[in-house]
Amino acid sequence: MLNTAINTKMDTIDSTDKKILRLLQQNARLTNKNLADKLGLSITPVFERVRKLEKRGFIRKYVAVLDHEKLNRGMIVFLHIKMQAHHHESIAHLMREVQSMDEVMECYHVTGETDFLMKVLVPDMRAYEDFILGKLTKINGIGNINSSIVMREVKHKTEVLFD
Repeated sequence: MLNTAINTKMDTIDSTDKKILRLLQQNARLTNKNLADKLGLSITPVFERVRKLEKRGFIRKYVAVLDHEKLNRGMIVFLHIKMQAHHHESIAHLMREVQSMDEVMECYHVTGETDFLMKVLVPDMRAYEDFILGKLTKINGIGNINSSIVMREVKHKTEVLFD
């Protein structure tokens, strides 16, 4: 079933929680001691705050941002996918299928001319062709695929800014 719930308001957090979130976005490897030192607090309250932020879903996970070019995934392609028809089953099917495709880094169900926007990382054009022909076009219900190949990444950030 598609998740149609949209959270329109931010749960309340105080300024200390916001500082913790900002610091962890800049460096997720900070220890509770590092955080406590930067915030002028003791370790125990910082530990409790971080744990609550995790439990409440403000912190979903901790990751390392890798250099995709050094890992032979230097070609970035944005795909604009239009479905043949807007049936719940075909949309849900595409959403399930892309979960297992390692090349797909991000996939969004969007409004506008197309139905899905997808970010794909591959080594080169041959691998992109293999991805399109061997995986994506096998998904029933896709009507049209339009590709935009990235020539140069101008800006890429992971930090979410908030008040």
